[in-house]
Amino acid sequence: MADGSNDALKLTVKQGEPTLVPPAEETKKGLYFLSNLDQNIAVIVRTIYCFKSDVKGNEDAVEVIKNALSKILVHYYPIAGRLTISSKGKLIVDCTGEGAVFVEAETDCEIAELGDITKPDPVTLGKLVYEIPGAQNILQMPPVTAQVTKFKCGGFVLGLCTNHCMFDGIGAMEFVNSWGATARGLALDVPPFLDRSILKARIPPKIEFPHHEFDDIEDVSNTSKLYEEEMLYRSFCFDPEKLDQLKEKAMEDGVIAKCTTFQVLSAFVWRARCQALKMVPDQQIKLLFAADGRSRFEPPIPEGYFGNAIVLTNSLCTAGEIMENQLSFAVRLVQEAVKMVDDSYMRSAIDYFEVTRARPSLTATLLITTWSRLSFHTTDFGWGVPILSGPVALPEKEVILFLSHGIERKNINVLVGLPASSMKIFEELMQI
Repeated sequence: MADGSNDALKLTVKQGEPTLVPPAEETKKGLYFLSNLDQNIAVIVRTIYCFKSDVKGNEDAVEVIKNALSKILVHYYPIAGRLTISSKGKLIVDCTGEGAVFVEAETDCEIAELGDITKPDPVTLGKLVYEIPGAQNILQMPPVTAQVTKFKCGGFVLGLCTNHCMFDGIGAMEFVNSWGATARGLALDVPPFLDRSILKARIPPKIEFPHHEFDDIEDVSNTSKLYEEEMLYRSFCFDPEKLDQLKEKAMEDGVIAKCTTFQVLSAFVWRARCQALKMVPDQQIKLLFAADGRSRFEPPIPEGYFGNAIVLTNSLCTAGEIMENQLSFAVRLVQEAVKMVDDSYMRSAIDYFEVTRARPSLTATLLITTWSRLSFHTTDFGWGVPILSGPVALPEKEVILFLSHGIERKNINVLVGLPASSMKIFEELMQI
């Protein structure tokens, strides 16, 4: 059930000198506001898109993608700027118009040799994205860097480093798909909605809910010791049949009448991860996941909003409770966390950050990120849709990623990184 490994490939990539791709036309200068929902997730997300066409080689891939980037940056001009700190001590974009960083690269390998990229492989796949050498923090990294690597088979890979404070998953997907449409000479389906002040804090701030997502938990299980071991990365595939089995298992004791794929899978992996990390029964544990607020805000967020419209929601219990109870116990906790997210909860979260500047603590925490609803597989720069696409690595050790997979995208791949001894236990628990 675990992945086929691509450890054998020793990928050698020759990178050219990085260049700047500014917007094709003059764009607005000055400071661009980032909301409190953008502040908390300023991590770099690295993704790759592999293209290979039967009818056309990769000779003009660099030129086409670079020109289209320059044109799309006219619409998405804040991405051509640089992050800085505002007078209020928060992240803000200085719209300098200097552009995205672009690198041309090549390798003697064939794309097929990359193998199964559903398993995060930071070493091999990391060579397909460009990271600013010596950057100490995110202020020293541009919001977007792009690398196009040509393979000897005529295929190429677009590798992107994007800062999550600029986009959530839906926003990033619309940006990349609009960039592809521009490369094919098409107009934008959804022009970006740029005004992030629609999510600014209220005056005065109104904190109406407890925000346990920021709770600091004591590591009484001493899991930090486990994390000194070698980290292993695996992907586990859940097809519709397995997902149905899980749902039946969750509902068999009659505690819950129904559950979604996300709810049951989150509960299942949360429970398994606690066991794999050998958490002690009285260990407080937390589950965090992002809920998309686009339709839940009142009024709903305008179409094309490319900033973060996601809010972290949470479940708390002890490791003993989740491991000793049936699966339905954990599923119900996830369902309650989903239900909690409405306009007033999200506005309260925005105001909570305004007052406290808190960062979500990740001790004894699992953060689940769902990419299974994001259509990165539809991106087309003129070479057809990607033969493969996905993340290069997991952003933090506490993160598990759900990706949709397969021709009809009905399978869910669960991407996990764990210390070696814990992974062994986790793999056994995944055999359902």
